[in-house]
Amino acid sequence: MNIEEFRDYCLAKPGTTEETPFGPDTLVFKIGGKIYALTSIDSFGSVNLKCEPERATLLREEFDFVRPGYHMNKKHWNTVLIGTGVTRRQLQEFIDHSYDLVRASLPRAVRGELAEAEKQ
Repeated sequence: MNIEEFRDYCLAKPGTTEETPFGPDTLVFKIGGKIYALTSIDSFGSVNLKCEPERATLLREEFDFVRPGYHMNKKHWNTVLIGTGVTRRQLQEFIDHSYDLVRASLPRAVRGELAEAEKQ
């Protein structure tokens, strides 16, 4: 997966917005104002994704390309190294998990607004 495919995959998720709040090199994807994915635009060497803590630990033990979140809360974030063995399907599953986790943590009213927007 390249940066364009990664971007398209994230933007296809309902309610997703993209920003560069940390400077022009860091692309951030949010739902309901909360981050679920970020990466370097220039290098696309890794992606930071939110992860349920127990699953995060298991993934790090199983895969060399999954590391504790770089510059993030290491309990809740993983850094996935691109081009080091992660398959497209695995990366999509990791993105899906991150998106679902963050979406589920949003206030009920925001989740309701997202659900209504999806129906239209």
